[in-house]
Amino acid sequence: MSPPTPHDPDWLRQSADMIREAGASGRALRIRGQGSKDFYGMPADDSAQILTTLPHTGVVDYDPAELVVVARCGTPITELEAVLAKSRQMLAFEPPRFSGRGTVGGMMASGLSGPRRMSAGAAKDFVLGMTVLDAQAEPTRFGGTVMKNVAGYDISRLHTGALGTLGLMVDVSLKVLPMPPADATLVFSVSAEQSIEWANAWGGQPLPIAATSWRDGQLAVRLSGAAAAIRAAKEKLGGDVMPQPEAQAYWQRLRDHEDGFFALDAAVADVNLWRLSVPSITPHLSEIVEPQWLEWGGALRWVKTNAPGQRLRAIAAQHGGHATLFRSARAETRQKEGVFSELSPALMKIHHRLKQELDPNRIFNPGRMFAGL
Repeated sequence: MSPPTPHDPDWLRQSADMIREAGASGRALRIRGQGSKDFYGMPADDSAQILTTLPHTGVVDYDPAELVVVARCGTPITELEAVLAKSRQMLAFEPPRFSGRGTVGGMMASGLSGPRRMSAGAAKDFVLGMTVLDAQAEPTRFGGTVMKNVAGYDISRLHTGALGTLGLMVDVSLKVLPMPPADATLVFSVSAEQSIEWANAWGGQPLPIAATSWRDGQLAVRLSGAAAAIRAAKEKLGGDVMPQPEAQAYWQRLRDHEDGFFALDAAVADVNLWRLSVPSITPHLSEIVEPQWLEWGGALRWVKTNAPGQRLRAIAAQHGGHATLFRSARAETRQKEGVFSELSPALMKIHHRLKQELDPNRIFNPGRMFAGL
C-alpha cells in the first residue's frame, strides 16, 4: 500500500478564502477529490474553479472500543480501511473505491454503497456527524460521535448523497463494525426469476446472508458471521462453495466496479449503464432484453442498454422504484436524459428551498444533481 498522503494544515484557511472570494465574485466552485466519480451526476461546470480536497487527509480520531472513526474529507478510502483493519473493523456499507481513487468526501457526497448494503445498511445509516464549511466559509459541526444524539433535522445525512451541492465537507464521523469472523460464498445455477424468489424467501429466515449477486444464470450468495452459523447455512441452502480467494476477488470486482460489465466504450453509440432501484420482490424485468446484473436480493438492477431513459424510468416507476443514469460515455447524454429521476413539484420546491438556505449564492457544485440547484 502507498504511504499516507501528507496533510496540509493550511487547507482549511485556503478553502475558506476561496469560498469567500466565490461568494463575492459570483463564481462557482467545483469541489473535487481524485475525480473517481466525475462520471456520476450531471456534468460539472467547466467554468467553475476547482477546490481540491486532497490536501486534507488523515484519521482525526478513532476509538475501536466505541466503533467510531473521524476522518478528513481528502482521506483515501483505502487508507481509512487500512487503519480500521488493524483492529479488525470495517466500513460495513462497502463504498466503491474505484481503483483506490475514492476519498472519504466523495464517498459521503455520492452516498454510494456496495454489495453488503442489503444486510448492513446504506452509507447515510452510518453517519454520526460532520463538519462543513458553509456558504459564509464558517465551519459548522452537525451531529456528533454517538448514535441518537441529534435533535431536529439531521443535516449530516442531508449532505450525504447531495454531491457537494450544499457545502464543503471538512470531516465526517462514522460508525464502523467488526469484521465478520467467517465468510463463505455459495453459487447456484438459476434463472433471474428464481434468484429473486429465493433471495426474498431466504431474507425472511435467520440466515447470515450479507450479499447476493445474480448475473448470466449464476446466483452468488455471500454468508458472513460466526463459523457455526455459516456451516449451518451451507447445509441448509446447498449450492457449490466458491473457493475463498476467488470469492474475495469476485466481491471486490463487484464492489469497485472493476468488472467489464461496468465499463463503457465511447465508440459504441448511446450504450449507457443504468441503476434501477425497485422493491426486492419486483419480478425479473423481462421486458428489458439487455444484460442485467442483480444485487441486494433483487432491490438493485444494473442494466447496460441503449434504451431511452424515459422507457427505463417508466418501467422502474411501474414497480414503485426509480432509475438513475449511473454512467454514460458522453456528457451530452447526461444532459439530455438527466441523471436522476425527475422529482415531483413539491419535492423540487423543498430542494430549492434547502439550496437557497444553505447556499444562496449557488457556490457549491451548481447543477450536479438538478438544473438550477
